[in-house]
Amino acid sequence: MNAVRRVDLNADVGESTGDASARIEEALLAATTTVHVACGYHAGDDTTMRRVVAAAVSCGVVVGAHPSYPDRAGFGRRDIERSPVQVATDVRRQLDALATVTREWGTGIRSVKPHGALYHRTAGDEACAAAISDVLAGGSSGGDAAPVALVMPAGAATAGVPPTFGVPVVAEAFCDRRYRSDGTLVPRSEASSVITDVGEAVEQALSIVLTGTVTPVSGDPLPLLCDTLCVHGDTPGAPALVTGVRRALEAAGVVVAPYVGSAVLRAQVR
Repeated sequence: MNAVRRVDLNADVGESTGDASARIEEALLAATTTVHVACGYHAGDDTTMRRVVAAAVSCGVVVGAHPSYPDRAGFGRRDIERSPVQVATDVRRQLDALATVTREWGTGIRSVKPHGALYHRTAGDEACAAAISDVLAGGSSGGDAAPVALVMPAGAATAGVPPTFGVPVVAEAFCDRRYRSDGTLVPRSEASSVITDVGEAVEQALSIVLTGTVTPVSGDPLPLLCDTLCVHGDTPGAPALVTGVRRALEAAGVVVAPYVGSAVLRAQVR
C-alpha cells in the first residue's frame, strides 16, 4: 500500500476551563496543524471558544468545530435519540456559535468533526451523515468562501455521502486509541482503549502514515489510510503524545501540514 507522506495533525480542544487546561492547549497548539473546538453542547462555552480561537490564530493553526449531541452530563459520549432533523439543528447552532467567534479573529471554520457518540453515528448512519453534510453545504464557515470539510473515521461506511452534497471528507485515524480487528476503535469502556505511552503512540502514528496500516489489539495489521491524525486533548499526557508524534513524523520525512482535499476518499473510490 502506498505510504501517505503528508498528514494533518489535529487535537480536540476547548473542553475544559482553568489555567491547567489553557496550558495543555498551548502545548497542543505548538505541535498540531488543526484544532477542533468544543462548541458548548458537550463542553466549552463562549469563553473557552474565544480563548482557543485567539491562541490558534496566533499560532497559525487551522480552526475546526467539534459539535456534539446536547449532552454535557455525559460529555457527548452517550447515545441519545435525536432525529436527523434535530441533529442538523444541533450542528447548525453550534457552528453558528463558533463562527461568531472566528469572525472576530478574522478566520473561519475549515472542518467539522462530530464528537463522541455523534461521530460514531455519523460514520455508520447515512441519514445522519446526510443531515450534517446538508448543513455544511449551506455554509457555516464564518463568512469564508473556503469549503467546510467533514472529518470522519478512515474507512467510514458513509464516507461517500458528504461528496454528494459537495462537502469534502477528511479521513481520520488516531494516535491515542487502540483499534479492534474489524477496524473500529476499542470502546472507551475497556481499559485498553486509550494509548498514553508516547512510544506506542509514535509507533502507531508512523505505521499508519508510512505503511498505511494499523496493528489492532488482536490479529494481523489492517489497512488504514488517513488525511489527519488525532490526539484527544483530554488524553492523559496529550501534549507529550502530540509533540512526540510530530517530531517522529518530521524525522521520518513526513510533511505535517493542514489537510489538502480528500485524497484518501479519492483513492478509496478508485
